Amino acid sequence: MMAKTALVGARLFDGSNFLEDHALVLDKDRIAALIPIADCPEAIETFHLDGGLLAPGFIDAQVNGGGGQMLNDDPSPEAMYRILEGHRKFGTTTVMPTLITDEDAIRDKAIASKEVATLAGRGIGGLHLEGPHLAPARKGTHLAKFMRPVTTADIALYIEAAKTAGRLLLTVAAEQVTPDQVTELTEAGVIVSIGHSDTNVESAKRLFRAGARSVTHLFNAMSGLGHRAPGLVGAALDTPGAWGGIIADGHHVDPTALRIAIRSKAHGEGRLFFVTDSMSLVGEEADELTLNGRTIYRSRSGFCPRLTLEDGTLAGSDLDMASAVRFGVTYLELSLAEALRMATAYPADYLRLADRGRLRAGLRADLVHLDNNLFVKDTWLGGQRASEDA
Repeated sequence: MMAKTALVGARLFDGSNFLEDHALVLDKDRIAALIPIADCPEAIETFHLDGGLLAPGFIDAQVNGGGGQMLNDDPSPEAMYRILEGHRKFGTTTVMPTLITDEDAIRDKAIASKEVATLAGRGIGGLHLEGPHLAPARKGTHLAKFMRPVTTADIALYIEAAKTAGRLLLTVAAEQVTPDQVTELTEAGVIVSIGHSDTNVESAKRLFRAGARSVTHLFNAMSGLGHRAPGLVGAALDTPGAWGGIIADGHHVDPTALRIAIRSKAHGEGRLFFVTDSMSLVGEEADELTLNGRTIYRSRSGFCPRLTLEDGTLAGSDLDMASAVRFGVTYLELSLAEALRMATAYPADYLRLADRGRLRAGLRADLVHLDNNLFVKDTWLGGQRASEDA
């Protein structure tokens, strides 16, 4: 590839507007310009796309696995990159590899490597620790025997990990952390999210005021919205600055509840965005996997397959981000622009990834090319086309 390349032939979505008859000019790993095709210099190498839509690459803040790899099985930078590659074919160009509740030794291995931050250019946004500071009352598929409160030693470890990993997202239950601990973590750069919690609305709001930024997979594994007990769901929807990931797969949350939640967060800083909460089966043909010594089964039904433990408990998802976008347009009454923002600009803003999530000059050339039915045709990661990587 020459220093500058112009991509033409597809409609562009820059994060706000759709642009017709425009070229996206790439300069190595960056976007150089978005210009009318008629203004494209003849000296620039031109790559012709066959219609469809060119948008920012998708960003996923909660990815347990993909492409046959679970992070808990191998909490290494190499495994993180294998997970990203499993999702890249579905349009995702940045992931936050997610380690679910496990032994402290597994957690420590995941955050010990100083190589994670160097993978930012290869699509690894940082590390997401979903546990061990969760509430057994809302354990979901996590193992309660490993759950415990946050300690002073944990605080020091996470503050250091936020530096070595480049970005640390920490999901904690309100029952396992104090407001002062949340403030200490957030002031040091850790993104704190409340999840797997049976907290009441007052306790949850105290943590938001202390600096907690979000809730993890809104509605799932948390105290629900009751008319006299609004719970964590009510706290999140009533706090303008609170962000929230949603699993839009047709299994985790009824579309009606998601539509109501999305409308309630349509204004204010905090928005809802898509996450997959995916397991290793994404992109694979197998129908089961093993996690913490337990078998998770894939049932091929509905909008996308359903993953459960033997007792029927939902165990992550088999969702990919392109499918989440299609679900948003089809079942959540979202405009195409808003569905795309929920997979790109909103998670970028939430994770404070200022160099991606939109098509603008100077940002990373992380792109997805979609056909007219919103299935992925190709991706670019740091200006490198997927088919050129193969």
